[in-house]
Amino acid sequence: MRFEISRGGSGLTYEIRNIVLIADKLKEYGVEIIWENIGDPVQKGEKIPDWIKGVLTEIINEDGSFAYSPTKGMLETRKFLACRTNARGKVQITPDDIIFFNGLGDAIARTYSSLQLDARVIMPEPTYSTHFMAEVLHASFPPNTYRMNPYSSWYPDIREIEQKVKSHRSIVGILLINPDNPTGFVYPVETLKQVVQIAKDYDLFLIIDETYTNIIYNGKKTVPISDIIEEVPCVCMKGISKEFPWPGSRCGWIEVYNSGKDPAFARFVNTIFQQKMSEVCSTTLPQMAIPRIMTHPEYQNYLQERTRHYEKLSNIAYDILKDVPCLMVNKTNGAFYMTAVFNESVLNDRQSLKIKQKEIRDYIEKLVGGDDIEHDKRFVYYLLAATGICVVPLTSFFTDLQGFRMTLLDKDEAEFERVIRTIAEKIVEYIESGK
Repeated sequence: MRFEISRGGSGLTYEIRNIVLIADKLKEYGVEIIWENIGDPVQKGEKIPDWIKGVLTEIINEDGSFAYSPTKGMLETRKFLACRTNARGKVQITPDDIIFFNGLGDAIARTYSSLQLDARVIMPEPTYSTHFMAEVLHASFPPNTYRMNPYSSWYPDIREIEQKVKSHRSIVGILLINPDNPTGFVYPVETLKQVVQIAKDYDLFLIIDETYTNIIYNGKKTVPISDIIEEVPCVCMKGISKEFPWPGSRCGWIEVYNSGKDPAFARFVNTIFQQKMSEVCSTTLPQMAIPRIMTHPEYQNYLQERTRHYEKLSNIAYDILKDVPCLMVNKTNGAFYMTAVFNESVLNDRQSLKIKQKEIRDYIEKLVGGDDIEHDKRFVYYLLAATGICVVPLTSFFTDLQGFRMTLLDKDEAEFERVIRTIAEKIVEYIESGK
């Protein structure tokens, strides 16, 4: 080319998917991979019930399911979702306050790219990669973050949020993920109210990712942000990929609260919509399915059954990993991830795991041979090569904390317990090898 055409330069990697490339290489050497890297319930063996398949079959037989939808989404579906929010009686929205996207990844990308370059959103640390990468790529500068504290059950530091908002005039919004990915933390109502108050006091808007809002267990309670948002402007993100679950639908939406209360926020929302218009609309079929599935008499029982299963696996994982030396874990209470943190300075570049096959050992040692590789990524690569268990290094969620994230999705409880015990054994072996 006559000059450099790649924007490049971010240095950001989506490790949740990137590690699949490493695992696929190991599969060529005969390693059987146990996928714990990505939150896909279907990949982990969840069977979609016949009644959901029946609903989709009915819709496919309707010619309208093959057509474009309106740019904001199917009107009947938006009416249905607006009524669900309005029925709680705390905030009132219209169907025009809802915009559909091709998955929340699309919604996230378009939301952050609609901000002015010098307008920043403060994010949790660690945080879900898609939010982080979209915010940083829009601004081309390092992020502002607030800490989720693993030594305090992953509670965010509210004082830190307020102090950073106060001292950084470029911060215009606060991101919350509730329940949180990757930590599984569920925000108590009082903590949500504190964040809403900060937004009110400093004239900010909120971005709330409620992907897992109906997957909460272990006795924890929270509320949708619509219950307590009052007059603060807010973009609330929701989807069906984890709840139905239908990740392959690529169907998510935003609900906009209080867009008419602030002209600058209204212009921002209109920019998001104008971007969406350029791609015409989102996929029609899954939008049509939402009201019919959510109102089906089997739906609530199905959701509760799945949630009870995640609760059971959460407790199995916690009971095993909490006793592992040099590892700190909190019980997962929402979503379906377990995040574990290594004690500070326990990992080093001398540690390894035994790998019998020479070709695999050579391949992994080449990957970890550089000076710039994070120590938790070294552990994850060795774990993958030695056992086939594919987890994600915690530093890939843009934090200095060393650790890993895995899923709570296996349908076979005995197999899940075996995997957790294997991880626990290999952690001890790995740490001892570097002494």
